[in-house]
Amino acid sequence: MAELTGTITYREAVAEGIAREMRRDSSVVCLGEDIGAAGGVFKTTVGLFEEFGPRRVWDTPISEQAIVGAAMGAAMTGMRPVAEIMFSDFLACCWDYLANEIPKVRYMTGGQVTVPLVVRTANGGGLGFGAQHSQATENWAFTVPGLKIAAPATPSDVIGLMASAIRSEDPVVFFEHKGLFASKGPAAPADHVIPLGEAAIVRPGRDVTVVALASTVPVSRAAAEVLAPEGIAVEVVDLRCLVPLDMRTVLESVAKTSRLLIVEENPYQGGWGGTVASIVADEGFEFLDAPIRRVAAACVPLPFADRLEDEVIPTVDKVADAVRRLAVF
Repeated sequence: MAELTGTITYREAVAEGIAREMRRDSSVVCLGEDIGAAGGVFKTTVGLFEEFGPRRVWDTPISEQAIVGAAMGAAMTGMRPVAEIMFSDFLACCWDYLANEIPKVRYMTGGQVTVPLVVRTANGGGLGFGAQHSQATENWAFTVPGLKIAAPATPSDVIGLMASAIRSEDPVVFFEHKGLFASKGPAAPADHVIPLGEAAIVRPGRDVTVVALASTVPVSRAAAEVLAPEGIAVEVVDLRCLVPLDMRTVLESVAKTSRLLIVEENPYQGGWGGTVASIVADEGFEFLDAPIRRVAAACVPLPFADRLEDEVIPTVDKVADAVRRLAVF
C-alpha cells in the first residue's frame, strides 16, 4: 500500500492514517469484523491486510465484546491495537469494557498499566440507515472520564488525528462519520500529526461564531456560504476533538463575534453542545451580545426516510436560519 498523495477520499484517509502508523511502529495492530481481505464494510481498511498480513490485521468474530476485550488485553501487554466497531451504535454491545474497564485501568493501577488503544467506529446519520445504524454517539463516550474523543471532518484531519490517537498513552474513541466517507480533500503531507484537543478555525468571520464537529462542519461551512451574500460573516470553528476540548479557541472566537451557535448531530438532550454552552456562559459571559443557541438533532430515533431524517438532524437551512436570528438579536 503506497502512501497516498494528491486528492483522496475520507475513507481512503482512514486506511492511509492507520498504514502510516503501522509502518512507523511494529506494535500497532488492527482488529475487527471483515477488516482483512474484505477491506472493511465501508472500505476503510483497504490495503492493510495485503501490506501487513494476518499477524497484524486480524479478522474477528461478530462480537463487539470480543473485539474490545482482546484490544484491551493487547494494549495492556505492549501492543497498540486499533479496534474497529462497525457502527457506533454497536458500542452499546461492549459498553462495560469501554466505560468501566479500559478508561479506569491507568488510574486504578497508579499508572503502572496503560491501555494505549484506539476504538474506531462509523458514526452518524444522513444516509437513511435507520434507527439502529445512524446514531451520532459521541455524547455517550463524552460522559466517561478517561476516554479521549476525536471526530475529524476532512481527510487530512483523519490522518493527523489518527496519528495522535494511535500514539496516545490513553484510550481514544475515534469517530469516522459515514456521511463523509465519500468526501474528498488534499492528502496530508508525510509525518502529519494533529495534536488531540486542537480546534481549527476553518472559516474566519466577524459576526457569529459557529462551533461544529465532524459532519456538521461542512454543513456549517455551506450555511456560511449562503449567508455571505446577505452580509453575515460566519466564523466556523471545527472542534476536531471533544476530549481534550479546546475551549480557548472557542472563547477567543466568541470574544471577536459576541455571538455563538453550536451545531451538533447528537440529540439536543445530553449533547456535547450543552457543555460548550455552559463553559462559554461561565467563562465568557461578558463577551456575549446575544443568547447562546444550539442546532442539534431531535430527541427521537432516526427515521429511514430521507425527508424524515432531514427533519431530525442539522441541515444547512436550519443552521442558516439560526445564524440569521442571532445576527439581528
